[in-house]
Amino acid sequence: MNKIIIEVGSTCTKVDKFDGEKTEKLEGRTIQFKKHYNEEKKLRESDIEELIKSIEELKNISKDIYVCGTSIFRTLEERERQEFLNRFKKETGYEFNIISQEKENELTVFGATRFVKEKVCVFIGGGGSTEIAIYDKEIQESTNSKIGVIDVMQKFPDLAENLAITDLETVKKFIKERLNLPKAKADILILAGGGHEKFARNSGIKYERNTLYTDEASPIMMDIETRKSETERYYKKISLDEIRNKVKDPEWWYATRAMSAFALVVAESIGAKYVVPTDIAMFYGILKENSY
Repeated sequence: MNKIIIEVGSTCTKVDKFDGEKTEKLEGRTIQFKKHYNEEKKLRESDIEELIKSIEELKNISKDIYVCGTSIFRTLEERERQEFLNRFKKETGYEFNIISQEKENELTVFGATRFVKEKVCVFIGGGGSTEIAIYDKEIQESTNSKIGVIDVMQKFPDLAENLAITDLETVKKFIKERLNLPKAKADILILAGGGHEKFARNSGIKYERNTLYTDEASPIMMDIETRKSETERYYKKISLDEIRNKVKDPEWWYATRAMSAFALVVAESIGAKYVVPTDIAMFYGILKENSY
């Protein structure tokens, strides 16, 4: 039995496979739904076509597919949303499940904290929304914001250049003024929602083995001072062009400087001492909820 779970966000499509015992992360796609929607005030036809094409390709692996969407799909006007949902079902044969911010938070936090025994903060960043939760055996506090990395990129497009022109503190100030932050503190910040471990491993920033807790899906970490200095370096000294030239998905790197600033804003707000970057999203929570 192969079950495929697809999470479609404002920018990234995440794909995971579960065979009844083991999980495997499959190659997702970068589809700029949010960016193009902001430009055209509707979903771009080529983005919809690319999403549907990707579903058809995954049918070669398994016909048992669950598809859900977040962020941009929550904000569609009723008529456009219904037209999209009907078209998706007609052309793929699958329902497209739109997940609320609250549910996305709950499902992601479950996956990120499965093996955590102490108080942590879980940050879930996306293209058009941000969820943050304080977790201590259960969710103690949560905040949701309708701001994501695409909003930051529209304000500071130079962050996608080889080296950033706008300084990190200016970007952080812009985010902090618009982000709903939790009141509670936590020593550990877990970065979830997808792509954070991938970023750390491929960007050239420093990290070390996670010694805070054991989870094969959370193998690396860094202390807060390292994260701060390495984010500064990512803005000023690390060539984004060099990264894009060597990776398979150069478009994915478009908003990574914006996401790095989000992570620091949250880390500093909660007084974090350590940051754990993961690629965990809703997958584990969806598995549990559907008893796969």
